[in-house]
Amino acid sequence: AALGCSELVMLDFAETPLFNIDRQISERFTSVKRRVLLRDIRDGEAIREVIEATRPQVIFHAAALKHVSLMEDHPRQAVETNVLGTANVARAAREFGVAQMVLISTDKAVGPVNVMGAAKRLAEAIVHAMAEEAEGPTRFGVVRFGNVLGSNGSVVPIFRSQIEAGGPVTITRPAMERYFMTVPEAVQLVLHATLEAAKNGGDPAVYVLDMGEPVKIMDMAQRLIELCAPA
Repeated sequence: AALGCSELVMLDFAETPLFNIDRQISERFTSVKRRVLLRDIRDGEAIREVIEATRPQVIFHAAALKHVSLMEDHPRQAVETNVLGTANVARAAREFGVAQMVLISTDKAVGPVNVMGAAKRLAEAIVHAMAEEAEGPTRFGVVRFGNVLGSNGSVVPIFRSQIEAGGPVTITRPAMERYFMTVPEAVQLVLHATLEAAKNGGDPAVYVLDMGEPVKIMDMAQRLIELCAPA
């Protein structure tokens, strides 16, 4: 919206976040034409109808189930949304000649050790396969994120809420390390990947932000506890 797009189509299956982002955009970017569409990416026909009707130039595909522990307990849901849902979006994008589709993935897709990471790795494979087939004008790209600080479901807000409630702070694996990035860095990475994908034609590519050294989750939790402690 800040870059002056002619129209912004926001599609989500989560009603409240969709309502909230539409309200924020309407208040901050009054001149941007926008549509909000309550749809499920698992519904292939609904996605086809939306893309045929709106004819977007670029699709930023961020819809996914992301909580690792929940996906361990619900692997079918992870596959239906993260894998089959991605396939629905990618096929429709190619069918209706969308110029670009950028998949938002995760560093958990590298050597995945859990259901969520494996599902996102399969989503990446679908996008790569579509790019290699080179049927039609659509260019595909993949952006991998680490933990985006302050985003929905990220570890820092969870730790903070646990600390404010008096604990305990829960850590699944004390030795786990994650890369971290800010929301503005994440947005810039997506936009940069979009430009690069446009230059690279149909060649598939994965874009990863240089996030420095990984941070141990245990160290981050301890540091947050210290910062939140009364003076």
